[in-house]
Amino acid sequence: MATPRGLDRRRFLGLSSAAALGLALSSCGFRPADAVYAQPAGAPSPEFAGRTRVVLWHTWGDVPGEALGTLVARFNDEQDDIYVEAQFQGSYDDNAQKVAAALVARQVPDIAVFSEVTWPRFYLNDALEPLNGYFTGGFSGDVYNDQLFAEGVLRDESWWLPFARSTPMFYYNRDLFEAAGLPDRAPETWDEMREWAPELHALSAGGRPLRSHAYNQIDGDWMFQGAVWQWGGALSDGLDPAIDSEAVVEAGEWQRRLVADGHAYMAASAKTDFTNGVVATIQESTGALGGITEGAGFSVGAGFVPAQLESGVATGGGGMSIMRNAAAERKEAAFEFLKFAARPENSAYWTVTTGYLPTVKAATEDGELRQRMADDPNFAVSIDQLPTARATDDIRRFGRGVNVAVYGGLQRIWADNEPASDVFAGVQRRAEAIADQVRDQYEAKVA
Repeated sequence: MATPRGLDRRRFLGLSSAAALGLALSSCGFRPADAVYAQPAGAPSPEFAGRTRVVLWHTWGDVPGEALGTLVARFNDEQDDIYVEAQFQGSYDDNAQKVAAALVARQVPDIAVFSEVTWPRFYLNDALEPLNGYFTGGFSGDVYNDQLFAEGVLRDESWWLPFARSTPMFYYNRDLFEAAGLPDRAPETWDEMREWAPELHALSAGGRPLRSHAYNQIDGDWMFQGAVWQWGGALSDGLDPAIDSEAVVEAGEWQRRLVADGHAYMAASAKTDFTNGVVATIQESTGALGGITEGAGFSVGAGFVPAQLESGVATGGGGMSIMRNAAAERKEAAFEFLKFAARPENSAYWTVTTGYLPTVKAATEDGELRQRMADDPNFAVSIDQLPTARATDDIRRFGRGVNVAVYGGLQRIWADNEPASDVFAGVQRRAEAIADQVRDQYEAKVA
């Protein structure tokens, strides 16, 4: 369960990232485009000496990290001019903080991986390279899934290319569902899942009644964005927060009651609990599919996230941006790697290995991916669900730290049984203050 100390640290990290970025962009008296910054330390091995070195800061460990390493190695081996050096930086938030600090130090990576809620803060502060001018020679944004590519476009300019994009999926333990006499499918609505909860509760896990669902302690706001839409609401109207509105409160109250009735709980790692057979269902990223399938000692089922009044899930995950302060030669070389990653066979490899969405249209025709979807229908769920997905509401995308404030509020609802109306009234006030801080930039560069 969450502790106040842990929550305070997380909130501090989110706020310190924004503060560091503000310092980076306001110091030294120049706009980011006016200077060329050095690269992070490192050097190619002798076999790659003499090439243009490109530093990629990324956020993937485990299965995705190994898959990225394979793609980087393939790129380095197939040509003689460019060397890409992939450097792992931790979570999306960790990486955003380190990029902000790098801007202060005037030493930046050439490519940075950002999540759907971290790249906008760098865009607002002119730290990203506009990419339209790099689309030449038959390669353009048209190769990407239209919806996912559009999320990185503002004012008709591309700033963030889709790569490890995802939506939440509903995962369930097929063995436990069978033991409980339930259908071998995801519930169609959250109320249907609530109806199934007593059947699952009759089973035991670790000597105690089985609980139906686990909520993620950290970053649960991403799944909750979908719940807000499912209950007919929104987190904001444009940049104007609506977190204390009736639909948002009712979504939070439904989850509070499920926890209070003993059918759900907040987990430090819902994925770990699920793969260990401790809980019957979770929401997790499509990008977790490979790891969950590999780690579970039971048959894993996957389906659409349940609807309620409406259906809908939020797109998330990571894309790649080129940093504006990199030298021109490094930026040109960096884009060559982005083109390489967008080849259909490479996009398909990434999806087959990790479970992330295929962001390149032609990847869905790749024989290996088509075979994987035929062999394991779970790999087709995210693609089939994508038409119900959309970008998160603007207050979550552009309001620095709003995501932290929302999942901090959810922690209180789940762990402390606080009424959603009380919690979200406070989150609303915090979101309004954050919106006011970025409103001028938002209106100048987004609205």
